[in-house]
Amino acid sequence: MRPVLAACMALSLVAGPGAGDGCQDPPSPSLSRSVPAPQLSAEELHSPHMPESLRCDACYAIAFQVGTGDGGKAEAKLGRKALRESDYVEVLERSCLQSWELYGVQELNGEKRLTGPGLQSQQPLSVTMTGGPWPSRLAKMCHSFVGEQGEEQLYGAHRRGPSALRELLCHGEKGPCAPPAGGKAGRPAPPKVLQNEL
Repeated sequence: MRPVLAACMALSLVAGPGAGDGCQDPPSPSLSRSVPAPQLSAEELHSPHMPESLRCDACYAIAFQVGTGDGGKAEAKLGRKALRESDYVEVLERSCLQSWELYGVQELNGEKRLTGPGLQSQQPLSVTMTGGPWPSRLAKMCHSFVGEQGEEQLYGAHRRGPSALRELLCHGEKGPCAPPAGGKAGRPAPPKVLQNEL
């Protein structure tokens, strides 16, 4: 490459301006790509609640955080023994109060999906909107699950493994990933789960 560059420079110096024009690299295809940010509805922007279309994704995110949070660390310190009730109640409370700032929404194939830890990113080149209303919505939904299911039932599912916790929270009769009454389609498919979480 250097000899060609030197020859082109010498040619342009000797023959004058414009003589080295044939030495330029051929135009390369554009490497830039335009990726638009998700277009959010008024509900998605301003509602204090998780939009219905994102509740299944949110449930998987919450199950991941509850399943991999302080409970596993506390059990590891005890050699995988079951925690006392007071300990797992505190662990679940901390799981819901954690920072949910790594979660956000992105548009994938025209459909908005929640992204973050425990949810597999489905498009390598996309814009994700994190922060904003998503952390408070996830925290509120997490507290709601703890209130609806109860700490003992949640901790029991956690002890059985990630899939049991997802099943309890997300796929039960009233779970956000369960098919709607009447078996009609309409809810988005559950998010892909990271392989190490199966």
